[in-house]
Order: sequence, then C-alpha cells, then structure tokens
Amino acid sequence: MNPKPWPAMSIAEAHRLLTQPGSPFEMDEAVIRGIPTRVWKNTPPTLRDLFVLGRGHGDKTFLVYEDDRAGFESFSRATLAVAAELTAQGVKKGDRVAIIMRNLPEWAAIFFGSAIVGAIVTPLNAWWTGPELEYGLVDSGSKIAFVDAERLERIGEHIVNCPDLKRVYVSRYPDELPHPIVRRLEDVLGKVNDWGKLPAGELPSVSLAPEDDATILYTSGTTGKPKGALGSHRNMLTNIFSSASAAARNFLRRGEPVPAPDPNAPQRSTLLSVPFFHATGCFAVMGPSLYAGAKLVLMRKWEPELAMQLIEREKINGAGGVPTIAWQLIEHPNRHKYDLSSLESVAYGGAPSAPELVRKIVETFPKSLPGNGWGMTETSATCTTHSAEDYEHRPDSCGPAVPVCDLKVMTPEGSRELGFNEVGELWARGPNIVKGYWNKPEATAQTFVDGWVRTGDLARVDEEGFCFIIDRAKDMLIRGGENIYCIEVENVLYEHPAVMDAALVAVPHHSLGEEPGAVVHLKPGQHTTEDELRAFVAGKLAAFKVPVKVVFWPETLPRNANGKILKTELKKIFAG
Repeated sequence: MNPKPWPAMSIAEAHRLLTQPGSPFEMDEAVIRGIPTRVWKNTPPTLRDLFVLGRGHGDKTFLVYEDDRAGFESFSRATLAVAAELTAQGVKKGDRVAIIMRNLPEWAAIFFGSAIVGAIVTPLNAWWTGPELEYGLVDSGSKIAFVDAERLERIGEHIVNCPDLKRVYVSRYPDELPHPIVRRLEDVLGKVNDWGKLPAGELPSVSLAPEDDATILYTSGTTGKPKGALGSHRNMLTNIFSSASAAARNFLRRGEPVPAPDPNAPQRSTLLSVPFFHATGCFAVMGPSLYAGAKLVLMRKWEPELAMQLIEREKINGAGGVPTIAWQLIEHPNRHKYDLSSLESVAYGGAPSAPELVRKIVETFPKSLPGNGWGMTETSATCTTHSAEDYEHRPDSCGPAVPVCDLKVMTPEGSRELGFNEVGELWARGPNIVKGYWNKPEATAQTFVDGWVRTGDLARVDEEGFCFIIDRAKDMLIRGGENIYCIEVENVLYEHPAVMDAALVAVPHHSLGEEPGAVVHLKPGQHTTEDELRAFVAGKLAAFKVPVKVVFWPETLPRNANGKILKTELKKIFAG
C-alpha cells in the first residue's frame, strides 16, 4: 500500500477550513487599541467567564500536588474565598496582587481569585533573590502578596521597603509569623484537601471586559532591570484556541476530518513541570486546562524519576515544557521500569532544541507526537505552533503563526519588510500582544509599533509561513527556558573590585540548550578566583543566572571597531 501523500493541503487552506463560519475555531474582528485585529470568536471574553466555565466540570480532579487533590468545584470554592478575602482587604479593580510561590494548588486559586475581583495579577519569578523580588513588588506597586514559606524567608527583610504592600499571605509556613502584615493563607482557605468544605461562595460584582488589564508578567530587560509586560484578559485567553487549533490543523494537513469533541472521552491530564509564573505555565497550560476540564499534576521541582512515577500513576497524556525535560525522560536509565504508554504529547518551547530531539521522541514514545512553538512574554505565550508530521519534516522550525496571528521579518532598523527566507528581525501581531510595559513608556514605544511587537529575535519565514529562529538580536541566552540577559550579569561582574572587563556568553549544554559562561579581565595587580566571582554573582542574582564557568582573559577583551565585545570569538573558548 502506498503511503498517503503528505501534506494533503497547504497551511493557508487548513487555516481557512479551520476558521470558517460555524466552526469552533471561527474568527471574528475586534478593534484593539485602534487597530482591527483577528480574534477567536468563541474564546471566553474574560477570566471570570473562564472561571465560570471551569466550575462546570464539577467534581473531576483539577489539581494534584503530592498528597493534595482538588476538584474543579473545590478549586472554585477556594477561588471565591480568595476573592472575598481580597474584597475585605479593600482590593479594587486595577490594584496589583503579587503571587510569589512554587507551583502549588493555591497558586491557581489565588490567580483566579485575584482576577475575578478585577485585580491585575502579578506573578513574580519564585527563583529571584530578595532584592529582585523587592524590585518587582515596588515596581508593580503590589498591594497584596501571596507567598510560600521559602519566599517569605527571602522577602522578610525587604517588606519595609515596599510602601504599597498592605498584607502578605503565606502558605505552608510552620514557624512564628515574622512581620505584623503577614497572615497564614490557611486561615482563609484551610488545607487543599478540605477546600470542598468551604462555602459555595458568590461571584464578585465587578464589571470586566476583554481589554481590561489582567496580568503583569516580568521579562528580563536588556538594560538590566526587568520590565512588567501588561496583559489583558483577551491576551491570556487567546491561548485556549491557539493551542487547540494546532492539533486540529494536523488532521487537515493529513487529509483527515477534524474529530468532533467526545464528551465521554477519558479526562486529559498534563504534567506541569514549568513554573506557573511564566507565560507558558500560566497562559498556555493552566488556562486551557481549566477550560477543557483537564487534570494538572504539579511537581515541586523537576525530577525525572518522580515525573515517570507520576506519568504512570496519573495516566499523564502531555509532558514537556522545555527541551531539557524531554531529553531527561528519553535518556533516563530507569525509563523501562515505568509504564509511560499514556503519553501522547511531548511538547516544549522557551529554548532552542536540536532536530535530533524530534527523532528521539518519535522513536522513544511511539504514541507521542513531538511539538514545539514560539512565543514570548510579550506575545502572552503561544504565537506559533508546530507538531506531528509538520515538526518531523521541519525539525529546525518553530512552526507557522496560529490563524489569529501574523509574523513578518523586518530590516534591523525596522524600515522595510524582507522577503521569504531573508533573515531579519521577527515582528509579531495578534490579539495576544500585550499592551506594553508597566510604567515604562519609552521602552513600550521602542518595542510596540502599530500593534506589532519587535521581538528581538533574528528569523526567516519560508514560502508556506514556517518560521525559523536563527539567533537573538538581543544579547540574551536561554537556559532551560529561563531568559538570561547578559548585561544584567555583566553589570554585577563589573561591581566586583577586581574586574576590569567582563562578558557573558552561551556555553552549549546538551539538555538545557545553553548555560551562562563568563570571560573576565582583571585590573592590574588584582586577584580573584572563579569560585569567588561565582559566589559574588550568586549573592545578587537568581541561581540560574550565575555563570557555570569563569575564564580569565590575559588582556582587554577583543572588540570590533565600534568598541563592541566580539562575543563570537569568546564563545569559541567554551565550544569544546
């Protein structure tokens, strides 16, 4: 039998069929900040509408963490208890509520409880140091913060420097409370397994609209300090259909009809191993899971063997997040001990991946389709999607734009659009592009132009619309999904009294993609060691930003005619 010719139809035709009137993926047009924009017609308009839909899944399991389990109804009661507490604390529409904790069931209840009272939910990076967290709290002007025990220890001495902060709620904290504004979250919610005993609760009567401010997610900045990307309800909710449309497109590309949803199908389940505080975990996983009635299994931190135990126990269908996770599952010596046959998707974004990984996933998990995509905090996660045969045929692409988004490749100064396969700066637009940067009008004007976001990525787009990321125009590297802006680490190295010249470059890493490596030149007569410099950076920045290696350079670092350090030369030091 001859194999079916593939693809059966073009991306453009698949998208046309997918989005035709009357289909679940039908598109509409909305005017967003003065610009006519394609939007998903059937997306819930606001996070409150999503919450109400999610509650309809009743007693099905929603959140699993170690021995804690919460169904959709008990999660909903916890969410409404958070909303009632925030209202009692005087939180009004537009106030910022910060969440600083690891992936816990409480995280999701706090997020939606804050959103439905109209607050701007501000998840801060739980890996940040105390000074970095202080910056996020002060910059956002957060009125309330929810933290876990570890983060309370980290921000304890910084609370006095956060004048807008009126109350801190701490989860799972065994010790005496260290500050008068700190309360135990358990006094509001009780334990996770008892959420079902909470009162049914009432929805707050706050008017919400799709373009209202909903979230601030911080993205590291090329000029040092992180910038808060201000997102709307629509920005986050666009992910629900953008993610689902990729699977439907695969059927059409094969020449098969898109199957109708089966209400009697077993519940889908995802192993969430990326943080909720990133756009991927929050927007691309948590939101769509609540919408679809899928189970989310949380891990305190990524451990491959524990992950395989959970995949077997909870019958996980989807796992991934960043390429590291896929590699570690594939290469684990004990993989054969576990039944991983439920896995149907091993997908990731947030870091470059080797084409070899695609082949390995198909080989190792025969039922599982590899998938990746491209997005950034400023695109509220999903902007392109890539999976199944498309990914196998173009393993070095991040896929085409989803139907409601557009990509274009521009000259570096942004004056002219380039043709197919020409390399330039990638620009993106759609209903998922954030409003701008919180309290940073100049940075907003530089990055957001007439509805487009200038991504800082160098890319090409082929004739069929598949995008290929070539390099990053911004001086940045990505370690296992975490952005590291080189200047931030270099600025800290320059603070060391012995350092005269410093550069941070990417060190290739098999599963993380890349790690930070530093090259430094010392001042005459000064001495320091690699360990001392690494400890110095660790005292000021999150652990993932600390250079894994420091190389001492005998003279001033090599520069071009404009005085810019030649990082391509320095990368060769670490290439082996």
